[in-house]
Amino acid sequence: MGAYVRMQDNSAGLLSVRAVYCKELARLRARSGWSLGQLSEKTKYDTSYLHRLEKGTRVGSIDAACALGEVYATGELLSDLWHLVKREADANRFAGFSEAEAEATSLYAFSIGTVPGLLQTPGYAEALMRMERPASEEILAKQVDARIARQKRLSGPKALNYRALLDESVVRRPVPDPQVWADQLERLVQAAQEPNVALQIVPLGAGPHPLLWGPVQLLWLPNGRMIAYVESTWSGHVITESEEVERLRLAYDLLRDSALSTADSLALLRSMLEDHTSCMSQPRT
Repeated sequence: MGAYVRMQDNSAGLLSVRAVYCKELARLRARSGWSLGQLSEKTKYDTSYLHRLEKGTRVGSIDAACALGEVYATGELLSDLWHLVKREADANRFAGFSEAEAEATSLYAFSIGTVPGLLQTPGYAEALMRMERPASEEILAKQVDARIARQKRLSGPKALNYRALLDESVVRRPVPDPQVWADQLERLVQAAQEPNVALQIVPLGAGPHPLLWGPVQLLWLPNGRMIAYVESTWSGHVITESEEVERLRLAYDLLRDSALSTADSLALLRSMLEDHTSCMSQPRT
């Protein structure tokens, strides 16, 4: 790995971590003299999958990295590289968005599946990040701290005007730890009562809608310009084209019409918190 410690980004004419990873995979197979078919037999991964890893068109899973490290006898090299690739992807994923969020005067978010970052508790954020198998406890702690630090935008003299539409699945999918989930529900109840926050639940009964495919955030910048940020599980990007942003804004406004009112949403959250804490207090049989 020492030959690659100088890697940075492609704009500097240097290799990205992802490029290093796939280059190392190709180098190791060439050194071994194995064909893709032979490597497939040894790792139990499909030849086309292994080919995409070497070409960089797919990063693959940590399990695949560990399996390749085992057959190539490289110790933790490939798994370490994989984690670096993931960190690089996360950094690129939010490139541009973090700066826009820091400057924005208003932010409208739609979230499906998980509580949006600006409303997460440290325990909930940690539970989500652990699912991504962080490289170390130290890195995990820094990631959690960074996410919680962003929430300063919701307070102070220049507090962000924040509206969140939460798909009902967000509040119907608890994390395993009951206390962490109770704390998260309590945080949502608290946020729903803050003067600069409007929180609405989109009931499952609302049916399919144009934003069902993933989270969306609309940001208004100080100059009056509006941009959008859309994301999926492994990627995200900022949208600046006015026509596309306007289309997302319209879809957001239509979805808001299908959501519960802020008062009804708060009542639902309070009811869910009460039911959850009641279940927690009951002795197990």
